[in-house]
Amino acid sequence: MRQITVAALQLALNAEDERDNIAAVGALVEEASASGAQIVLPPELFSGPYFCKVEDEALFALARPTLEHPAVIAMRNMARALKVAIPTSFFERDGHHYYNTIAMIGPDGEVMGTYRKSHIPDGPGYEEKYYFRPGNDGFKAWDVFGARIGVGICWDQWYPECARAMALLGAEVLFYPTAIGSEPYDADLDTSRMWRRAMIGHAVSNCMPVVAANRIGMEDGQRFYGHSFIADEWGDFISDVGAEETGVLLATLDLDRAATHRAGMGFFRDRRPELYARLARDE
Repeated sequence: MRQITVAALQLALNAEDERDNIAAVGALVEEASASGAQIVLPPELFSGPYFCKVEDEALFALARPTLEHPAVIAMRNMARALKVAIPTSFFERDGHHYYNTIAMIGPDGEVMGTYRKSHIPDGPGYEEKYYFRPGNDGFKAWDVFGARIGVGICWDQWYPECARAMALLGAEVLFYPTAIGSEPYDADLDTSRMWRRAMIGHAVSNCMPVVAANRIGMEDGQRFYGHSFIADEWGDFISDVGAEETGVLLATLDLDRAATHRAGMGFFRDRRPELYARLARDE
């Protein structure tokens, strides 16, 4: 029986000094590792407050090349010391281009590769198109601890195409680091239920577990609503928290059981890609 133990981290990340935010994440990584986690997922852009609420050219200074970013450096050291894998979200600068990126850090502390966020939102409180170029290197899957995993980033999690693409690359578990909360244009709109349901749909329609990590707390009038979770291949919660808890969500996933159910459901057997050309058109 193939198993993998995974963790999602939920915490506030509103300290102005990025060292404090990275240290807070590091403390939870240590806690997750001590509890047996092999893959530990922090939230999106965890080295600081969510800066994309406003358009400010000075904030481009937060970006660094992959191997120079403080979050990547810290998580590489932790991964190496604790022998865990950490999909690490950071603001990447590549020459004159800027991306919202994951560095997939393996248990040896090496960067196995990167994934650049493909779907970039643009709306009140989430003005990411000002900062981030859309990802140009496609969806990814990585082999770690005998499992193959896919990682999408926040807005990616609303797109079934992203989840299915990672599944077709062989992913067996889907990970989504996130920064999402209140909608400045509508104080009565709470998207936390839809946010969960969208990813639960990916778990069900691909018959594979999903791990989602979100931040919490108030940041300049915007409340991030947490509700991080780990779901199994049926979309049932194995571990979940609410809107205010700080801590580690932990679950041991049975990959062989999920693979058996995935084969039995026939979702991949019964695909009709010759009928899906319309999905690749942009009009």
